[in-house]
Amino acid sequence: MAPERPRRKLVAILAADVVGYSRLTGADEDRILARLRALRSDLIDPTIAVHSGRVVKRTGDGAIVEFRSIVDAVNCAVEIQNAMAERNAGVPGDRRIVFRIGIHIGDVVEESDGDLMGDGEGTRRWDFGAVDAC
Repeated sequence: MAPERPRRKLVAILAADVVGYSRLTGADEDRILARLRALRSDLIDPTIAVHSGRVVKRTGDGAIVEFRSIVDAVNCAVEIQNAMAERNAGVPGDRRIVFRIGIHIGDVVEESDGDLMGDGEGTRRWDFGAVDAC
């Protein structure tokens, strides 16, 4: 029996994490974790769903998300960053939750557990850096 061929596909991958996460949790872990949970349920997960994304992996303060379309990935990133700028308005700078978001496009192999492997991270990259709402 021949070995199963890897399932290859071209995808856009959004990678996001919280800028200064260790500093934020060091100052008030319970409050930051509660805010992150609320952001995931009220903003992040619904925005990913609207733009047809699939969460591949959560990384505590971040996530890796797959999109079939670079346009969907970019629109998702912009929508999240704009919403975070609004939510951070009036919040002291040392208490703001700010996301660093990068988008990569490339060929990947999907593992049987849904994880992605490959060089998609390095083929093309657009950064939607931290938005600083002054």
